[in-house]
Amino acid sequence: MERVGIFGGTFDPIHIGHLITAQSLLEIRKLDKIIFIPCFISPHKLLTQNSDPQHRLEIVKLSIQYQKQFACSEIELNRKDVSFTIDTVRELKKQYDYIDLIIGFDNLIVFDTWKEPDELFKLTHVVVMKRIIDKGIEYKHQYYEMATIIKTPYVELSSSYIRKRVRHNLHIDFMVTHAAKKYILQNNLYR
Repeated sequence: MERVGIFGGTFDPIHIGHLITAQSLLEIRKLDKIIFIPCFISPHKLLTQNSDPQHRLEIVKLSIQYQKQFACSEIELNRKDVSFTIDTVRELKKQYDYIDLIIGFDNLIVFDTWKEPDELFKLTHVVVMKRIIDKGIEYKHQYYEMATIIKTPYVELSSSYIRKRVRHNLHIDFMVTHAAKKYILQNNLYR
């Protein structure tokens, strides 16, 4: 039975922090692969203007191309609508028996606002990345005890910070892969 982790997000752009965390979870959870799933429109970021989905997808593909246990799915982009995790999980369950749903600690805190959160716990193993920076946060609610909390490395980096640096003509070396940086600059993204 193949054990997969699904790691969804806007990935605008995907960065080294995402990749380091994914590699860590791959090893800790003994997964066969992690599938990155760029969303079309995040239900929690409806007012946010994101880059073109095809650009975000290409940056993910370029960033993971040398890690054979990383894959990318276009499942949410192909829907061309608001991306609800439960819809994605139901589709992926047709292919995979074992799925780790990888979320950040910040998402666990608002998990009750997700579409069909109880069903997500039935269909997947909800794995929460708890970074060292989250150490002081002891917010517990109905889903805290149901989730698997994993301490992961923390790289203080955000996609918005990278976009801001590009906009101000500052280097993004070591923040994204070389291939991602080249693509961002060649396509004049985030300007």
